[in-house]
Amino acid sequence: MSKGFASTYRIVLVAAGMMAGFSALGARLVYLHVIDREELVRYVDKARRQIIVESARRGDILDARGKILATSRSLIVLGVDPQSLRPEDEKKWPRLAALLGMSPDELSRIFLTKYRTATPAAPAPATPAANQGLVITFSADRAAAVTAPLAAPAPAPAAATATPADDTVLDDSADEQGRRQIRWAKLSEAVEESTYAQIQALDVKGVYGQRIYRRAYPHNSLAAHLIGYVNKEGESAAGIERYADFYLHGRDGWREGERDGLRRELAQFRTRDVPASDGYSVTLSIDSNVQSMAEEELAAIARQYEPVKATIIVSDPKTGFILAMANYPTFNLNDYNKVPKEEQGAMRNVAVADMYEPGSVFKIVAASGALNEGLVNPATRFDCSIDKIDYLGRTRSLPGEDHHFDEPLSVAEIISHSSNRGAAQLAMRLGDQRFYNYARAFGFGQPAGFPVGGEIAGSMASPAKWDGLTITRMPMGQSIAATPLQMHMAMSVIASGGYLMRPQIISRISDASGEVVYRYGEVAKQRVITTETARTMARLLMGVVSNRPTRYGAEGTAPEAAIPDYEVAGKTGTAQKYMPVTLANGNVRLLPSKTHHVASFVGFLPASRPQVAISVIVDDADAHAQGGVAYGKTVAAPVFKRLAEKLIPYLDIKPVYSATGRPVLAMEGGRR
Repeated sequence: MSKGFASTYRIVLVAAGMMAGFSALGARLVYLHVIDREELVRYVDKARRQIIVESARRGDILDARGKILATSRSLIVLGVDPQSLRPEDEKKWPRLAALLGMSPDELSRIFLTKYRTATPAAPAPATPAANQGLVITFSADRAAAVTAPLAAPAPAPAAATATPADDTVLDDSADEQGRRQIRWAKLSEAVEESTYAQIQALDVKGVYGQRIYRRAYPHNSLAAHLIGYVNKEGESAAGIERYADFYLHGRDGWREGERDGLRRELAQFRTRDVPASDGYSVTLSIDSNVQSMAEEELAAIARQYEPVKATIIVSDPKTGFILAMANYPTFNLNDYNKVPKEEQGAMRNVAVADMYEPGSVFKIVAASGALNEGLVNPATRFDCSIDKIDYLGRTRSLPGEDHHFDEPLSVAEIISHSSNRGAAQLAMRLGDQRFYNYARAFGFGQPAGFPVGGEIAGSMASPAKWDGLTITRMPMGQSIAATPLQMHMAMSVIASGGYLMRPQIISRISDASGEVVYRYGEVAKQRVITTETARTMARLLMGVVSNRPTRYGAEGTAPEAAIPDYEVAGKTGTAQKYMPVTLANGNVRLLPSKTHHVASFVGFLPASRPQVAISVIVDDADAHAQGGVAYGKTVAAPVFKRLAEKLIPYLDIKPVYSATGRPVLAMEGGRR
């Protein structure tokens, strides 16, 4: 029987269809939630869950006056998801290309390359969301962390398919043609924040960025060997960057949550949010202005003499804090990765990593030791005309002299005229062991304790290993090898009032808000000589730069270092280098050369109230030196003077004179 259009047959048919549909839906739900649940849960977790890491900003490195030496710039790594591009945005592409500094054709090639040929690989990461950091996707059994790539994409044909490259993020699955969708392709790895704001204003869908911090060195090569650098992988590689990395690097933050089908973060499902903690700032004792002055002098040395290498060190001798440490050759910190392999020696801090025979500067050890033990006084005389001497039951040959001395020399004259034979006899008064002990106390044969630069200990044999000539040669700076810093700190023993100070370069550590969390103070490693001995030695070293005529010509060996109205104390050094020589039998030996020298001058001022110590050490400047020999007095002493004259007004160093106008030669006692 029919009841209009809704017949019984039709009602039964519709009911049966609805029951079949609900039954199928129920079966499907049972399959999804019971039978295939584990597999689907793994897929959902993989597709939706994510951890986004927020990079911490690396702390700055500052000089003593707060000038930035190393900092972290906020940059954007910009990329595109070619699958999300809209046709209506194509008219904006030329403007985007102009902002990125790339050609429209190159931009179009990247935008239109939507697929890569599939290759066996680990699951690809999710596309980073705009302004977010590291993205981590989770599977059921493990988590894999990847960052948006920083390398430039490999060239690919301007087509829809290309071969795989490491700079892209691909979709997980391949289609029937063996292709995988590109979900991220890098456009630029260093977009400025201001440029990124303009890019965001263009509103090109699918183009977004990832904020990173990139290390920058505003002064390029200034103090390069001290500051060090951070490589492209974000790893500290040298200098303070590496030594203080624990304080500088900070701690990354992260947040855990879910994303939607368009790979956007769903903030309402965020389960954990740990903020990033920026790194601490490290303030050095280095003064950029003093460092610049030292490097300018090194550049002048390089132009005039073309040495193999050279070093200038400036410090406060009373505290041991380094004000400048400059080396030639050097390199640009921002281009560290562009230094050719054959020139990478320029990246070594030769002030602490290389050693040399110090020459006559080392005579301060024998003289200080003999005075400190009360074995001599400044007026004690020695016959420096003899070429042999009996010592411990054996006749020893004494070294040669640059000048012939007809009459005995006082200890003061041995220092001012730099007598080799006089220095040897002073050491003999001490004896082998005591002389060696004083050399160790002055810091030789052991690391100075400088925290950066790959410091070495130098070389100094113990008396048990000496031959018959060592006691006559070591006092004049032969048979021993030291780093420039060791020699500098040894001279500073006299300037500090008798203490061997630890050389330091970090003055304080500050947190991100500027609060000081740790402050470094002066550290005296040990007392070496008495204050009175240090005062006496300072007075004797003033004679080295005196230009008052005596029976042997000028009073000192380096009047070129004298500064009118200022008390300058110091010592010259001219050490022969050992060069390879081929003998008649074909063997090669290292022998002292008459045409290759290390010239040095190490001193401080004012002598009676030391405020600054300066070392100038120049390796192998002979080829362009007057007479073909690079002497300490002609090569290094004038540089010492020029640098000291620049530092006097900058550091406000006053002349030291009494009310009568006469120099004050009494040293202040002890350390300040």
